[in-house]
Amino acid sequence: MPRRLLIVAHAPSPNTRALAEAAERGACHPEIGGVEVVVKAPLDAGPDDVRACDAILLGTTENLGYMAGLTKDFFDRCYYPVLEETQGLPCALYVRAGHDGTGTRRAVESIVTGLRWRWAQEPLILRGEWQAGFAEQVEELAMAMAAGLEAGIL
Repeated sequence: MPRRLLIVAHAPSPNTRALAEAAERGACHPEIGGVEVVVKAPLDAGPDDVRACDAILLGTTENLGYMAGLTKDFFDRCYYPVLEETQGLPCALYVRAGHDGTGTRRAVESIVTGLRWRWAQEPLILRGEWQAGFAEQVEELAMAMAAGLEAGIL
């Protein structure tokens, strides 16, 4: 039975869509088998998606020093319904931050701590002006998560 990686990515711009596509590309790497990848926008993802996954990769923008409103909405809708059922869920985060991403990281870390999910990797903060290398970093992050699921270490 394949393991499932859920990617919840807020992608309101061409650059953030490129990041979400990079995450999917990395998670679906041809050398990684046995991992089903589900990609959803925060508004389309809900508690059933979280319950059905074996790991979750979150992608958000930094908005006014905080996570995107739709990312917060995802957490608001999912928090209590999954709280008791998903403790220990491996997770990772990437933040497209026009500034420093500190507030966004802190906010997501606070929610993840409350959910008792566990970090598969330190959050990836993509700071400043857009760089082509951002997509490569997100692709590598997603690939590492999928490979970890396949190997049974996540």
